Parts: sequence; C-alpha cells; structure tokens
Amino acid sequence: MGLRRIFKILLSLVLGMFLCVTCTAETELAAPFRALTLHEYVAELDRMGSAIKSLDHKKPDISKLLQQTPTLWRVQTEQQTFEIPSEWLRSDLIDLRDDPGEGAQDSIVDRLQSLRSEAAAFETPRPNSSKARAQLDSILAAGEFDSVHGPTWLERLKQRVERFLIRLLGRAFASSLIPTLGNVAVYGLIIVAVLLLAYWMYRSIRSSGELETILPYPLPISSKEWTLWMSEARTAADRGKWRDAIHLAYWCGVSFLEAQGLWRPDYARTPREYLRLLPSSSEYHPTLLALTRSFEVVWYGKQEADAAAFSQTLAQLEKLGCH
Repeated sequence: MGLRRIFKILLSLVLGMFLCVTCTAETELAAPFRALTLHEYVAELDRMGSAIKSLDHKKPDISKLLQQTPTLWRVQTEQQTFEIPSEWLRSDLIDLRDDPGEGAQDSIVDRLQSLRSEAAAFETPRPNSSKARAQLDSILAAGEFDSVHGPTWLERLKQRVERFLIRLLGRAFASSLIPTLGNVAVYGLIIVAVLLLAYWMYRSIRSSGELETILPYPLPISSKEWTLWMSEARTAADRGKWRDAIHLAYWCGVSFLEAQGLWRPDYARTPREYLRLLPSSSEYHPTLLALTRSFEVVWYGKQEADAAAFSQTLAQLEKLGCH
C-alpha cells in the first residue's frame, strides 16, 4: 500500500470523525437564499453590519444572525446574476461566539463594508474602456510579456487542499466533544494526519526547490555591463533592426545608472519606475526621461524607428556618460 493511499485513508477517517463531531454539536439552520436586486443586497449588507455592531462584546448571541444568513447571496442585475458566497460570514460568526476576541466584530463589519463598496461601485456607470483595453492588449502582446503568468492549476489545487486541511484540523481541535469520542484514538489519528501532511508538504517544497535551481534566475540589469548592452545595440543597428537597437540602447543607459549606485537593483522594475527613482533635481533625470519616452513610443507604441531615432538615442547616452 503506497504512501498516497495511506494518506487518503487517514484523511477519510479524520473527515468522518469531524462529521460525527459536528453532527452531534449544536447546529444552526441557514436561511434559504433568494434572488436580490443590487439595491436589496446593499441594504442586506448594511443590516447585517448594524446587527453585528450591536452584539454584546463579551457574550454575543449570534443564533438569530445565523438563521438569517443564507449560504450564499444571489444578486440579479440587468446584465447577469451573481452568486456571492456567505459561508465565511457564518464561520466567522461561530468563531466570534466561541471566542469573542478583541476586534473580531470590527473585522467582520469591515469585510461587509468592503462587499458593500464593491456593490455600490458596480451601480456606477462604467466608462467605455474599449480603446484603453485595445492599447493594453497591444502592449501585453510584446515578446517580453510571453513568460508572465499567474499560479498554475496545480499550485492553486495545493493551496486549496492545504487551506481545507488546516481549517478541518483547527475546528477539530476547537471542538469540546472530542474527549467524549476517545482521546487516544482521536488525537492519535490527528497526529498521524498532521505528520503525513507535513511530510507531503516537505516533499512538495523540496521538489519545487529542485526545479527552481534548474531554471535560470532573473538577474538585475547591471549584472551585464553597459558596454555589452551598447555593443548589442550597435550590432542590431548594423542589421537594420532599429526597434531592437533602441530597446538595447535604453537598457544600456539603465545599466550605466544602476552601476553608479543610484538605486537598488531589481529585475522586475518597469521603465517608469526607474524614472521615478531619480529625483527631478538629479542631473541624470532629463536625459533618462528623454530615453524613456523614445523607448516607450518605439517599443510599446509601435512607432516606426530608423537610423535618425537611433542616433538621437545614442546622443542621449553620450549625455549620461556612456562614451
């Protein structure tokens, strides 16, 4: 029997134990959910926020609130229908009843206020952003954004499993009915499950670390001397690739300034962020501003580049001190 199969069996036992505990514990029925208009949804959030604010800080009575809280809010607008989970609210209310710590009520009210702000913003007519969207799509279509992506589905799955197990074990430890089920058996299963979970996470982190050591780590711009950037820019210009030449010449200037210690190296910084790092009083600021503008209109704005544009870029580099 493999380790993965043993882990699944123990996880099933722990889940079954937790269900038995919660079945015998005090339960609160959720209110049936119905379709709300956006205005009714905002009013419901206001009502819940006011009711939570008025709870007793030392011994809050949340039974009525739990009965009035559905498992989700279904909000219907002219464009579409949204389903907004409210299970977090029921869970936080139960935690507030079991442990009415300082600031717990304010935390719930703040989250309700955040939902209300999002709903109120949705009511505001949105400006036509098709032109801005088209320009953004054109910028993101550039080759330097090809490798940018969010978390993979496997990473998201790991995060969900870890959150579920941590929440499950946390509730099991907080239950006052565990001693009645047999302390030795229950805590023994929990300890074994935690050890297996820790081993699984250790293996995942170790395998991820091994993969990261194989892949090349991005280096700061100044790790390649400005003279090499300049050489590559002139080579691109000799081949008639003027856009690439201006692109490389711009990073030549950034590498030169970074080597002077004008800012702390960071490979993820954007051109505009480099420009903001220099105070307007700096002698390099006007030159870097001109370099940035010419680079942006050619590289991001798709403006045609030629030998004259490259010559102007070289002249700006001369002003910086890239002789």
